[in-house]
Amino acid sequence: MKKKKKKKAKPSYLEEEILSLFESKKKPLLLRELYHLLNIPKPERQAFRELVRKLCEEGKLVQIRKRKFGLPSQFSAKKGKIRVHPDGFAFVETEDGETVFIPPRKVGKALDGDLVLVQIEKIAKKGPEGRVLSVLERKRKYIVGYLVKRNKFFFLEPEDPRIPFELYIPKKRRGKALPNHLVVAKIIQGSSEFGVPMGEVLKDLGDPEDINTHIWAVIYEQDLPFELPHQAKKELMKLPDEVREEDKVGRVDLRELPFVTIDGENARDFDDAICVRETSKGFKLYVAIADVSHYVPMNSFLDKDAYLRGTSVYFPTMVIPMFPEKLSNHLCSLKPYVDRLVMVVEIDYTKGGKVKGKKFYEGVIRSKARLTYTEVKRMLIDGDKEVIEKYKELYPMLNSALELSQLIRAQRTKKGSLDFDLPEPEILINLEGKIENIIKRERNPAHMLIEDFMIAANVAVAEFLTDLDYPFLYRVHEEPDPNKLRELSEIFLSLGYSIDIPEEVTPSFIQELLKQFEGKPIEHLFNHLVLRSLKQARYSPENVGHFGLAETHYCHFTSPIRRYPDLVVHRVLKRALRKRKPPYTYEELLVMGKHLSERERKAEEAERDVVKRLQAFFMQDKVGQEFHGIISGVSAFGFFVDLEDYMVSGVVRVIDLVDDVYILDEKGISLIGKNSGKVYQIGQRIKVKLKKVDLRRFYIDFVPVEE
Repeated sequence: MKKKKKKKAKPSYLEEEILSLFESKKKPLLLRELYHLLNIPKPERQAFRELVRKLCEEGKLVQIRKRKFGLPSQFSAKKGKIRVHPDGFAFVETEDGETVFIPPRKVGKALDGDLVLVQIEKIAKKGPEGRVLSVLERKRKYIVGYLVKRNKFFFLEPEDPRIPFELYIPKKRRGKALPNHLVVAKIIQGSSEFGVPMGEVLKDLGDPEDINTHIWAVIYEQDLPFELPHQAKKELMKLPDEVREEDKVGRVDLRELPFVTIDGENARDFDDAICVRETSKGFKLYVAIADVSHYVPMNSFLDKDAYLRGTSVYFPTMVIPMFPEKLSNHLCSLKPYVDRLVMVVEIDYTKGGKVKGKKFYEGVIRSKARLTYTEVKRMLIDGDKEVIEKYKELYPMLNSALELSQLIRAQRTKKGSLDFDLPEPEILINLEGKIENIIKRERNPAHMLIEDFMIAANVAVAEFLTDLDYPFLYRVHEEPDPNKLRELSEIFLSLGYSIDIPEEVTPSFIQELLKQFEGKPIEHLFNHLVLRSLKQARYSPENVGHFGLAETHYCHFTSPIRRYPDLVVHRVLKRALRKRKPPYTYEELLVMGKHLSERERKAEEAERDVVKRLQAFFMQDKVGQEFHGIISGVSAFGFFVDLEDYMVSGVVRVIDLVDDVYILDEKGISLIGKNSGKVYQIGQRIKVKLKKVDLRRFYIDFVPVEE
């Protein structure tokens, strides 16, 4: 009599059995114990192992040794995102908001950005400490590094110091990549005969001496989407080349008004235009914003790609736009002398600059000029007759605009709106692709004029949609943590500034705080320290106000070409004006707000990374030169110095302070010589000499110079 074949258990049923077994045993189990306890026959063990691996990937089981498993609850395990420091240690931000410190030896195979399962092992003075139990999801698709040849073999040396291993690249996996070039690779096997993972080169980025090679390295390292999907390209081809007559029907015709765009010299996408008219009772401001939503329907392929990107990313030699050029630089760009579709915010002001009425509608404009901030400043501030003559038809309107912007700014300042005026680096690159200088980006009254009008439009839209109870994405900025400000007051006290932090911190208090440093050499440093003590702004459908602008209602509406949240607000405003159902639910907006805030952070991180690299390139031929700077930060391994001549930062390492043994003080704001009592502290002016520049790690190392 033939034995009946044992029926293979259904995966879902078997999954329940596996988890129930662990719950009943209340301890970790070996794989062979699972075979025995669940009666898994040999022919089915391969499929069973796959199921166990899947449960580990989903975080339902934890693998603690090669063949031993347990439930996360048995290890106080939590999911979270890991941030690995170049020195090997890491922090995991858990889903419930806890920060867990991970010593270097307990990071395991986790890479920076991975979703991991972490076990809390103890609560130390500074907080919980633990170990990584398993990697649930690899967030890093690519590894960028230098392709090096050793004897007959090729290896990839990762550029990111947070990756603690090399990759072996077999000959057939190298493609045409050249030695010593920066390349993009992926891991194809966890081990090789050399004891390191095996990889495959996907792209040769080029010579590391070339600036653009490093920009592409950052694009791949940060996994910034830059290729347009095929379906989105097909949609793009169907869009008209110019604004069609039928698209203007039903819109308010503002083509006769003297609208202008005001942007930087190198700007290519113009998504906002302004016009100001003086009236018998005050002023009328028109802010016209490119109507991107007219061309990009919700859930189209172009829309999905833009949402994935979240924002445009700006580098010194290139831009990764949120929308392709046909939209961003042409059809939606408010170029002069051509008709463009817009969403308009029209605000009436009293002679004192107070809002007394506002309207919102779909319009069509024809910009009369593409002005730059420099030209507007030369006209309105410097009184340059040549530029005034060039734009004589627009000059009276611009004068009215300046007067209104100053009134609006005075009203905002009265409410407590903060203006940090932090210097931003501008990298000047010559025709040969070499860096000529890194200077402070200019911010003149023309910049402020546009800022004032854009903030006014954003506030008006946020108030309007709030009154109608339509769900949309606010730009929120929570109140600061008083404890962080108290820590900051310790730094100020050490530099001779006594500050009492009130129980309830208001924007007006921060405003008064900033005034104390106005005009002083350390103004920018102190502004930066105060800004760092505040929380980061983000997107959310839950309105908690905007602390920094001292506004109870605020959103982003004025840049739909380059920011997806603005496009969301445009769609909501259109539905509200037509008295139709809101396009998004509150729950959908919660998810969108989180994603878009993360994309914004990712773009900022990428832009900072490129600046850091180019700063190192700029300084490489200045080794041995001396500079003046200000100490901007202090840690146990050294202190950071911001140079006065260039927008460049570097570090003085403790190991290079050879005259004494230096110890970090309790407040973390000074390094003090053990024997001499010599002090290096935040805010101190210092003379330094450039010791070395590391073009692999982009470190700029200084040593102090006695004056």
